[in-house]
Amino acid sequence: MESQMCYDDVAWEQSDDISDNWLSQFLDINIKRPIAQFILKHDSGDDPEFKILQKGSFNITLQMKYTYGATNIRFPQPGAVLFPEEKVQNEVAVMRYISDQTSVPIPFVLHSGTQKESPPQPRPVYHDEPYCPFNDHLDKLYRQLAMVLLDLSKPQFQRIGSLSQVDDFTWKVTGRPLSMNMNELVRLGTLPRSKLPPQFSTFQTASSYIEYLAQLNILHLIYQRNDAVKSADDCRRKYVARLLFHKLAKDKKLSQSCHENGPFKLWCDDFRPANILLHDDLTIAGIVDWEFTYAAPLEFSYAPPWWLLIEKPEFWREGLDGWTRVFERRLETFLAAMRHCEEMASQQGQCRLSEKMRQSWETGDFWVVYGLLHSFAFDAIYWQKIDRRFFGPTKTNDPNEAWKERLYLLDQDQRRDMERLVTSKLAEMEERVLAWDPDEYTENFRQQLKMARAEKLGVD
Repeated sequence: MESQMCYDDVAWEQSDDISDNWLSQFLDINIKRPIAQFILKHDSGDDPEFKILQKGSFNITLQMKYTYGATNIRFPQPGAVLFPEEKVQNEVAVMRYISDQTSVPIPFVLHSGTQKESPPQPRPVYHDEPYCPFNDHLDKLYRQLAMVLLDLSKPQFQRIGSLSQVDDFTWKVTGRPLSMNMNELVRLGTLPRSKLPPQFSTFQTASSYIEYLAQLNILHLIYQRNDAVKSADDCRRKYVARLLFHKLAKDKKLSQSCHENGPFKLWCDDFRPANILLHDDLTIAGIVDWEFTYAAPLEFSYAPPWWLLIEKPEFWREGLDGWTRVFERRLETFLAAMRHCEEMASQQGQCRLSEKMRQSWETGDFWVVYGLLHSFAFDAIYWQKIDRRFFGPTKTNDPNEAWKERLYLLDQDQRRDMERLVTSKLAEMEERVLAWDPDEYTENFRQQLKMARAEKLGVD
């Protein structure tokens, strides 16, 4: 079985083409000069030096470095980020909340603005940042990382969604929980933006949000125009998995009733070692990339962090079982570090997050959360880690064939829908079409790129 569902390669090529061409503009001094001047309006220091610091998956970061410290400016990349204004609004609000309400070390936000207010590029975020080289000695970080997770587990919210800042001292959950997975489904899974929750909607219960995420996996299979399936049986296998998973969510078997109404906790989709800045002595100087952070069900926070192995399970060379064996050993080390932090904080009534994480791993809830948050990795996760837990053993041990033994769980209407989907998907394989629903800025840049290329061909 493939480790993950393929991206829509037509959409992926379009996304990368737009992003790469947009990034190439930063080689032009006439683009960088007004950006540097814009930074100096908000911050200054001795001996300023301006440079491109980093190109990440979703942003490009430029830095004005001074003798002491530095100021960064970040721009979401069109083609990579399909909700740029909303993403940055969410990130600024949650960074200011974390800075005010926790002791988690994060960069200080100097200023943020709309696309219209910025230099000739899209919406920026600015922050002071110590100069901190990253280091690979992950084991030395475990106690610090455990303390960060414990700190993030303290704030409580009554709804699931993204934060907005009401005034200097007040934040509320007012927007949809915009996740990294949602962005990637629209970008690489050609999911129509209309299939996401309205921007200013929230979820009141854990089960309603989990059911929505399970439904999102079904919609992903339906709407990804290219490369979603390899054959008729591959389509049936993927459809059965998603339908049964949604049934579990609808029957509230993927969430615990005691957590149904919260309080909900902060969750960051992109919290991982690559986004942690270190001092030379390996103490954490700051944590970045909070754009996909929102109040989420407790089950998310209780799942042990996959990033203990750096590599995601779907990309592990020895497969899910190989990843699981290595992860279990690493998890013991991490939970020991977390228990040490909990004992140090016991006088403050710190909850035992380490025990919740152990339970999540031992019961298999970890895999449920992972499948909810990683739609492209869903199939292997479902058939190898979830299906038999809820529906019992199958005669075959081959995850490619197990779906046939689950067909009896589908009613006649569901089977007819499955066959209609198979027919549709096989027909789509005959012609590769771009079915993309980008944001306005990405689409505008895409059209500018097409016009520039057409003009160049005309000149040539």
